[in-house]
Amino acid sequence: MKVNEIRKEIREMNDGELVQKLASLKEELFNLRFQLATGQLENPARIREVKKTIARIKTYQRAKELEAAN
Repeated sequence: MKVNEIRKEIREMNDGELVQKLASLKEELFNLRFQLATGQLENPARIREVKKTIARIKTYQRAKELEAAN
């Protein structure tokens, strides 16, 4: 999935969906790290993708929070 598609998808989600997506990504990251430690990870680049997507979601949530405060 391209970066612009990910950003668009994040902007279209409501707060509940963002929280749910964030939780599922954190769980996926945990599982990927576990696979890395046990030597079963097939795609190491996926860890980076998941971490960046988590950061994008948190950044968007913070921007919405600051916007609502003003």
